[in-house]
Amino acid sequence: MPQDGSALLSGHRALILGAGVAGLATATALRRFGAQVAILEQAPAITEVGAGLQISPNGTRVLRALGIDPAEIGDLSEAVELRNRSGRLVTRLDLPQDPGFFLCHRADLIAALERAMRASGTEVQLLQKVTGIALVEGGARVTTGVGARHDTPLLIGADGLQSPLRAALNGAAQPFFTGQVAWRATIPGDGGARVAQIFTGPGQHLVSYPLRGGALRNIVAVQERQSWAAEGWNHPDDPEALRAAFASFGGPVPGWLAAVRAPFLWGLFRHPVARHWHDSAGRAVLVGDAAHPTLPFMAQGANLALEDAWALASALAATPDDPAAALSAYAKRRAPRAAKVVAEANRNARNYHLRAPLAPVAHAILRAGDRLAPGLALRRYAWIYDHDVTAP
Repeated sequence: MPQDGSALLSGHRALILGAGVAGLATATALRRFGAQVAILEQAPAITEVGAGLQISPNGTRVLRALGIDPAEIGDLSEAVELRNRSGRLVTRLDLPQDPGFFLCHRADLIAALERAMRASGTEVQLLQKVTGIALVEGGARVTTGVGARHDTPLLIGADGLQSPLRAALNGAAQPFFTGQVAWRATIPGDGGARVAQIFTGPGQHLVSYPLRGGALRNIVAVQERQSWAAEGWNHPDDPEALRAAFASFGGPVPGWLAAVRAPFLWGLFRHPVARHWHDSAGRAVLVGDAAHPTLPFMAQGANLALEDAWALASALAATPDDPAAALSAYAKRRAPRAAKVVAEANRNARNYHLRAPLAPVAHAILRAGDRLAPGLALRRYAWIYDHDVTAP
């Protein structure tokens, strides 16, 4: 039953592909408006690799609307520090504490969303790899590798970069390699301050912050290079390759990298924002990375997925008898914002990797701006962080 007593979508059914952040959040949001929801997940369990992420205020508001307290799954971040590769502080942004930025382990976010989803009464079927999608009269038909067939009046693609529903609505995607690769790792924590630190250098940068009360430290290291690396998060790499790539970095970085034992390496590819987020008859729609894959340089992937979840559910609840109009309203609300965030992430990829003589000049400007107008850099992104998709 809906957790808030609402029945605006009572009698409506939806099938979600994917049990990641987007899928679990969308299921919970739809249930809060009374819809009957089922999820198909191709994995044998709802799990997540060890990695960190940042929930900014725009995502924090959605978690709270879903009945999840972000303070129970992450640590309230105090600040973001930008440093050069020697470790010298360039600027520090003290972060507002309400609704707050949270440093989370991805597995903890997934676990919290799964608990909320199961408490809402959503059905989940595992080991359901989609092998076919057909948009038919009155809905969509999904077939899976185990021979199952699922018919639904509304199909929601929350299944990420390789979404078969995205392909059905838009044709084959044409991503391209950005010339950047990223390592991701967690190491034992040092109990340090709840601060995200960004170390920048020519053609590379490294981001680190504590997780789980300082018990772990998350590391993401990005380097420009000619050689291609496969897309995806789960490609093990030699920790010596990571240490060699960032051997010129100082401060705490050498000590952190010395503790890395099992990093993962992946290539960063730029995908276009989906041209079509839904079909005209109101039978199918995309959320999360399936609609708008983004590079990680604004830490907005999970936050945009949370926003999509609430926006889609509220759009359907606003016009429950006209799903086509609801999906159109959802896409018109979400697509321009998602495209703008993706573009900003693309720009940050360049800003973090400036070389001389631009890098010293840019850092000097940041220091001067911090003295003359404290908080200006953070206000530059107010359009991202102040957004409240849960507002009436």
